[in-house]
Amino acid sequence: MALDQTAPLNSLGFAKAPEDTRVVVAMSGGVDSSVVAAMLAEEGYDVVGVTLQLYDHGAALAKKGACCAGIDIHDARRVAEDMGFPHYVLDYENVFKDAVIDEFADSYLGGATPVPCIRCNERVKFKDLLETAKDLDADCMATGHYIQRMVGANGPELHCAADANRDQSYFLFSTTPEQLDYLRFPLGHLPSKDATRALAERYGLRVANKPDSQDICFVPDGDYASVIRKLRPEAADPGNIVDTNGTVLAQHDGVINYTIGQRRGLGIGGLSDPLYVVKLDADRKEVVVGPKLMLATRTIPVKEVNWLGDEAFTSRDEWHVAVRVRSTRPPAEAILRPLSATTAEVELLSPEEGVSPGQACVFYDTDSSRIFGGGWIHRG
Repeated sequence: MALDQTAPLNSLGFAKAPEDTRVVVAMSGGVDSSVVAAMLAEEGYDVVGVTLQLYDHGAALAKKGACCAGIDIHDARRVAEDMGFPHYVLDYENVFKDAVIDEFADSYLGGATPVPCIRCNERVKFKDLLETAKDLDADCMATGHYIQRMVGANGPELHCAADANRDQSYFLFSTTPEQLDYLRFPLGHLPSKDATRALAERYGLRVANKPDSQDICFVPDGDYASVIRKLRPEAADPGNIVDTNGTVLAQHDGVINYTIGQRRGLGIGGLSDPLYVVKLDADRKEVVVGPKLMLATRTIPVKEVNWLGDEAFTSRDEWHVAVRVRSTRPPAEAILRPLSATTAEVELLSPEEGVSPGQACVFYDTDSSRIFGGGWIHRG
């Protein structure tokens, strides 16, 4: 059915009444996505809630503090019942294992520090789930992410959330222009998480005071090592802790127990200057340590670049941007030099410590809240 171009736009940007606009809401069972679903249902939209079962939720029932567990599926279903819209649970266990968990394990064994939440958004939620939403004849898909979608002169743009403390731009840099055209983020403009919980109270949601998830959903209590040990038993093989000259200083019980930048727990004493993990060599089963200055990085190679600027990525030799190399760090000024449509070199104006392969490097406009995409840090 053709849209009436003379009709005013509804809150999701469509020129038709809310009741004629179908929106699939990705529901994790947490307060954020529950508020999105309740808000849109109250506004009169044709809401369909979808929750993904990403792993064996029989085992997950006993685990707290992570999204998509069995109790969360129950909570999402209950919100849908209370607000009066249909809710479906889709089994994505095989997709999730192939697209996210296996790469997570292999990346760690390769000495990288992966960010599986980005891959989940990229390969599951914004790919397969988005296609499911289209199969359901939805006009758009909404999520509870704290990020903003704004329509600019050249189409939809990705912008940081109004609340810098909740901003999730680091985890959504790989959202493509085509996906951005279809996605909606109703919470991105809110000033704080307290405002979200206040809305949950207003809608009478029983998840209003539910704690936020802290862990990666398939990593109980943040214990990466135990998960990888199950998936890849060889990861716990012992080996040597060596300095940058290859001199053996101590032994370790598996490279998975170490991260770039780690200082404590190395079992090396009696040194005048502290040593830090500067490299993980899984093939040689070596943890390489060195002085703190070796952690400082100025030049970062990136691959799989997703560019969200108005001009073509390779149309300039240099882009002056701010970049974030870890989710917990503020953006820092940098020069971004395209090498191809999907690879680049980033030069930091001030060196950063602990830049690790496997992490994302996200690009930001220095003069606004806009996100220009990003890429994956690799060894080059």
